[in-house]
Amino acid sequence: MADIYDTRRYGTIAFIVIALCVVAVFLYVSDRIVSDLARQEHERMEIWADATKTVIGYDAAVADGDSIARPDMELVLRIIEGNRTIPVLLADDNDVIILHRNFDLPEPVDSLRPLYISQCNSDFLHRRLNELKGTSNVIHIVISPGVRQHLYYEDSRLLRLLSYYPYVQILVMLIFVATVYYAVTSTKKAEQNKVWIGLSKETAHQLGTPISSLMAWMELLPSLGVDPDTVGEMDKDVKRLSMIASRFGKIGSRTSMEPVDLNEVVRRAVNYMSTRISSGVALTLHTSTSPLQVGLSSSLFEWVMENLIKNAVDAIDGDGSITITLGHDRGNAVIDVADTGKGIPRNRFKTVFNPGYTTKKRGWGLGLALARRIVEQYHHGRIVILSSDPRHGTVFRITLPLKDR
Repeated sequence: MADIYDTRRYGTIAFIVIALCVVAVFLYVSDRIVSDLARQEHERMEIWADATKTVIGYDAAVADGDSIARPDMELVLRIIEGNRTIPVLLADDNDVIILHRNFDLPEPVDSLRPLYISQCNSDFLHRRLNELKGTSNVIHIVISPGVRQHLYYEDSRLLRLLSYYPYVQILVMLIFVATVYYAVTSTKKAEQNKVWIGLSKETAHQLGTPISSLMAWMELLPSLGVDPDTVGEMDKDVKRLSMIASRFGKIGSRTSMEPVDLNEVVRRAVNYMSTRISSGVALTLHTSTSPLQVGLSSSLFEWVMENLIKNAVDAIDGDGSITITLGHDRGNAVIDVADTGKGIPRNRFKTVFNPGYTTKKRGWGLGLALARRIVEQYHHGRIVILSSDPRHGTVFRITLPLKDR
């Protein structure tokens, strides 16, 4: 049965698919609107061309003395004058511009000589004419046999704005989808954090009672004649259990940071682990030649080092070595944990820090995830895989900000 996170993931995928379908519908509708408007503008230009042809044909007939019926010039002129949005150019076969309308000219038109075109405006209009020749926005007007004029026109401002509208829709929809996706993933992470914190505190609470009972029994064992050395070793393990319970209880709580020498904290963790790992694994520590003062929750950070050492031991799986080196670089304390294990594929460098990731048959895959949480969220440092190779093993690097002395 799928858990709540699987259901939410499927819901997110479904939302993205629906959003893409909505975008596709918007694009289709917008394209239809733009196409319809472009067709209407072409039809208007055809009517405009017919009106222009009517005026020119009547004037030519009158000049030749032909007797033809006078057209409704008021209607014709209204058609010609009615175009206030579509830029048009009327030119002859020799590219002589006869008429232009609705262009934003570089220089204002002289009101005393409205038919006069300045050289600047003339150059501008001829450039536009040459550009329009390469488009389909042209209507050829046959004035008389062998005499033609050509009506070139641009898309209106409204049509140009509408042509950008689909891209604006896509941008808005992408921003919306990204915002929703971020909100969903943030909510998921917040819920996961609550589960982690709740599980940690419940674990600490459940361990508390048996640990208290064990401590009481430890007080009685010497009086029962149990060997003191045995009691001492058992007491170490009981105290260790108490420390582990304390660590779980600190997850999710505000942890006090104390200025300590990182060399000493790492040394304690190494000393503890050195007696609890296979004799075939050599554990070596190289501390810094100078103190490394950092703000730490010592018990939590020892947990980080223990997890890294356990992870290295599992990677070695037999005979090998683990070398821990401390130093400083650019105002940060640096810890390198190098092993001679089987290595990690490069495409898994980030995945190994995800909760639940493990290559072992046993375990929950939480060690490295906890280590990253403690280093980055509590101590404001970084933990990364510095390098990894099947022949040479893996190097984890932790960097922590040094405190000002």
